Amino acid sequence: MAARYELIGSAISPFVRKVRAAMALKGIAYDLSEISVFDPPDWFAAISPLRRIPVLRDRERGGAVLNDSSVICLYLEAAYPEHPLLPQDPWERARALWIEEYMDTEFAFRMGMGLFRTRYVYPRMGQPVDEALVEKTLTQHAPRFYRYLEGEIAGKDFFAGSALSLADLAVATQFANMRHAGEAPDPAHYPALSAYVERMLALPVFAALEREEKAAGG
Repeated sequence: MAARYELIGSAISPFVRKVRAAMALKGIAYDLSEISVFDPPDWFAAISPLRRIPVLRDRERGGAVLNDSSVICLYLEAAYPEHPLLPQDPWERARALWIEEYMDTEFAFRMGMGLFRTRYVYPRMGQPVDEALVEKTLTQHAPRFYRYLEGEIAGKDFFAGSALSLADLAVATQFANMRHAGEAPDPAHYPALSAYVERMLALPVFAALEREEKAAGG
């Protein structure tokens, strides 16, 4: 029997992974429908006007959809509050949303395009690795991200509040893609961030997704 929810996108996408982690932590069943954002089916534009993944389809609402991983996670948080992924404190809640925004936009753009896509995705599409772009990304962009995140996580277990939150899912999912691309923050320079990333990616929810992705060719 089909689950109520259908999650449409590629498992290797950090945004799809973020939603999958949220749904797993909340105990929400779903069916994953894999599509390539580089060659989506003709019908995809009708449900994703920006042609981005993921898309969440609710079969109990006649197939109505929600777009954007942040929007989807906010819906899940409101609809399934029993396992909260946002702090109750207003300040910490806002901080969680800020960290998610930071990772989803600037970090994802610079590190995703400059490292993950060119080193991991393009070779699987038969395209060469742009080593100059990788080097520029690792020398010009990665250090500023790492410095900021190191300062935000030093002395803390989580990026917002006192428990795992959407902020942590947003950070961990981006570093999962970096791991696929063979990179990680240097523990000698960024000890708090390095330890945090290792701890987050070792959590059962992310470890299970990583095993699945590697089995599928990740």
